[in-house]
Amino acid sequence: MSGLNIKNKELVDMAKEAMKNSYSPYSDFKVGAALLSKDGKIYTGCNIENVAFGPSNCAERTAIFKAVSEGVLDFEAIAIVGGKSGIIEDFCPPCGVCRQVMSEFCESDFRIILGGKGDEIKEFCLGELLPESFGL
Repeated sequence: MSGLNIKNKELVDMAKEAMKNSYSPYSDFKVGAALLSKDGKIYTGCNIENVAFGPSNCAERTAIFKAVSEGVLDFEAIAIVGGKSGIIEDFCPPCGVCRQVMSEFCESDFRIILGGKGDEIKEFCLGELLPESFGL
């Protein structure tokens, strides 16, 4: 932990704000993410859909790609929230593609924070959600 004093709830709240920018006219499932770099910067992302589906992008990858495109490669945690019509009813874990992208840029102890209904929060490390991953 870097001692930046960013609490899980604060990161989840930022993910909720990012979820408001979701472009999801096809699924109406809105997702937001807030990525904390080791230097204390936060990069947010939302899901962006496309009618052809393949070009769609998840909130987690939007945040990670935004950070990487600015030269940041060291990450501490990501918070993720999502729900139909932007209503959070349950936890929204990252998909397999996002887990693989995380493994490209993050260590196995990278924290994945999921915001659920109300103030519910679950925390995992990447190694738990993507065991035996492959990489460089």
